[in-house]
This record gives sequence, C-alpha cells and structure tokens, in this order.
Amino acid sequence: MQTIEGGICAVPGVRAAGVRQGKYGVALIAASGPAAGMFTTNKVRAAPLDVTAEHLQAFGHLDGVIANSGCANAYTGPRGLEDARKMTGLMAGFLGTDQKKVAVASTGVIGRYMDMALIGRLFDEAKTRLRCDPDASAEAAKAVMTTDTRLKEIAVEHKGIHVGGIVKGAGMIEPNVATMLCFLYTDADLTAILLKECLKDAVKDSFNMLTVDGDMSTNDTVLLTSTGKVKCKVDDFYEALRYVCIELARKMARDGEGASKYFETVVIGAKTEQDARLAAKAVANSSLVKTAVFGADPNWGRIICAVGYSGAAMDPEKISLGLEGMDGLEVSLVKRGRIVDGVLDKAKEIMKCDTIFVKIDLGLGDAKARSFGCDLTREYVNINADYTT
Repeated sequence: MQTIEGGICAVPGVRAAGVRQGKYGVALIAASGPAAGMFTTNKVRAAPLDVTAEHLQAFGHLDGVIANSGCANAYTGPRGLEDARKMTGLMAGFLGTDQKKVAVASTGVIGRYMDMALIGRLFDEAKTRLRCDPDASAEAAKAVMTTDTRLKEIAVEHKGIHVGGIVKGAGMIEPNVATMLCFLYTDADLTAILLKECLKDAVKDSFNMLTVDGDMSTNDTVLLTSTGKVKCKVDDFYEALRYVCIELARKMARDGEGASKYFETVVIGAKTEQDARLAAKAVANSSLVKTAVFGADPNWGRIICAVGYSGAAMDPEKISLGLEGMDGLEVSLVKRGRIVDGVLDKAKEIMKCDTIFVKIDLGLGDAKARSFGCDLTREYVNINADYTT
C-alpha cells in the first residue's frame, strides 16, 4: 500500500473544483462510472440525501457531484427538495448528462433555506475551475469545510488500483455514519453492487467507529464512484478502500471540534465482534473518558466503567487494561482483573501525549475492534455555544 499525493484527483480522470464566499462554499467533482452511497440513519434526513439516494437507486451510476457548505438544507420540506434538485440540475446541465446521474450533498445549519442565488454564483465560478489536479482535490475539500480546521484527504495506490478520498467533518459526529460528507473515488473496475458491498464493510470499521461528540447528523453522506479503468481483484480493492476510510476517520477524530488530543481504543479478546465494537465505542463516547484525556488524568476507572455499561459481554475478573503513548511508552494498569500498583505516574506521562492508545483485553474470545475519538475541551463548548451566530 503506497500513499500518494492528490486526494481524489490521484485517481486518473477525476476532476474537481471548489470556491468559498464567507460560510458558503460549493464543491464540484466530475467522474463517470458505477457508484454507491451510504447515508445517515437519523430519522430527520436532509433533502439532498433523499435526492441522491433516489438518483443512485435509478441508475447506480454517477457522472458528478455538487456539494455545498453553509446550509444543511435539512428540515426544509418541499422547498428543500426543490433546491436540492435545482443543484443537481445545474451540474447535470454543465456536464451534459441526465440529472439522475448527479449527486448532491450539503452541510451547515439545520432548518434554514438555501440561498440559491449565491449557490448559483458560486457554481458558475467553480465550473470554470474544474480540473484534474492535486490542488483541485484540496480546493473541493476546503469548499465544504464548516468547523473543520484542517484539510482531510488521502490517496493510495495498491496493486495498480488507485483510491482517493476527501472528507469534511469535525463536530456532530457519532455514526452511523458520522457528521460528515465523504467523497471516494477509484479506478477499480467493479459493479455498483460490489462497490456497495465493499463500501458498507469499509464504513463499518472506519466511520461507524468514529465519535467526536455523540451527536448524529441529518446530512451524513459517503459516496463512492469508480471510473472502471483498472481490472482488479475485489479483495485488493477492498484492502485499499478500507485503509483510506480508516485514515480519513482518524483525520476527522484528530480534527474534532476543539480537540487537543486524539485517542484510539483497541479492544481484543472479545467473545464476538459486536461485543468488541460496543466496548470500543463506549470508551470513545464517554464524556468522562474524554475529559480525563483532556486533563491528562490517568483515571482508568472511567474506562472500565464504560466497558461495563457498553452492553458487551465482560467479566471484571478477566479484563486487562493498558495505555500506550508516543515513542513506545506504555503501561499496564489492570491485568486479568488485578490492579497494577505503582504505575500512575507513568500513566500520567502517557496521558500528556497528543496521541493515546487505550488497550483493552476482555479475555473472553478472539474478536477485536477499534474506535477513533478525541478529547472534550472547553473550546468545543465555545464553538458550539454560538454556532449560528
């Protein structure tokens, strides 16, 4: 697996562009081929998701994507659906394709109508910039950022297959899927059905194991499109796709709103994979664990507590717990249900690291899982206390 430059434009034939004006931005991506998508499970689902899901069901094929930041177009009723369709119409007209071969995605404030005049102006500017260039991928990613503080993109080449992705998301992140817009591209020659199967499995181990604040968005969207230029084995493609999705999930956790530290919870020895996932997510979701990470407090009892209420099968007498920081610094806190004495000072040093691994062995089986999270800081409160103002 080789990481390469260029984001989605590392995939030959993918063109992108993006422009911003204040809080509003428009991103355009053009590439033709079979496609698949996954969306929020929130019952309040934004209009663009309904339109995109309808389009994917009709053809299983995309020629382009149009996305905006600044307005979620969620809880906007018939007008919201009309605006989402207008956006796909703009892109379809520009590309000379069927409107149902264009996807639309939005992110921003819920319960406000789109400024379609502004969207139109930004679209007109963006379409003149559409190109296959590494800078274009970054431009598109930046155009849909909201409270994000950094660009999040990645591309890999694996056995001749290219997979690239860009993602936005920093807050209201609690899968399924996560508060995010993610656009993935590949040149693997696979059908829409196979793309959907691979995407579903990759998302399960990446974005669905990511949490920043426990809130689920109305707009979560992950889209995967293939140009179909490279013959390949499904397993080889899946390996590359899974890697890209996990790395993007890590980037999102590191850029969680107000986050100062990243932590990954690795659970092994679970009776079932579901148990491992439940335990890992409970630790990542715990506000008490998050604040302990922020304060560099080695209060490991909060971790044990989270595992206990997670719903995972566990035996307090069999659990082992440790921490790992940078440069190989690690410590065992609990071994097979027994507290390890004299290690809190070392644990505190690890908790000061900006990257921390929480390692849990449930001692009940062979299943494993990992989750991706960040600390909970005062800055998170500041960001979200006046988000609409």
